[in-house]
Amino acid sequence: MPTYVVLYKFTDQGLKSIKDTVRRAREVRAENEKRGFKVIGTYWTQGQYDIVSIVDAPSEDAMLAGLFNIAATGNVHSETLRAHTEAEMEKALQAG
Repeated sequence: MPTYVVLYKFTDQGLKSIKDTVRRAREVRAENEKRGFKVIGTYWTQGQYDIVSIVDAPSEDAMLAGLFNIAATGNVHSETLRAHTEAEMEKALQAG
């Protein structure tokens, strides 16, 4: 299962309804878990990004579809990073 780190920034719309952010995150997590995702953690942060999520996705296509679903709500913009474990890095380095 590929792992991703997703960095979110609130949009103006998301900031207007900031008090609903925890509820929205729970709803998104529940929907994604039904689709086979495993949410390792969601964190509200200070600094350049407002929320950071770490997610195991069933596939790259599933991750892309999930990100589009979140983007369609209009509450956040995201930047997604594919994360690799030590074992994945060792395997990739040996293949090269």
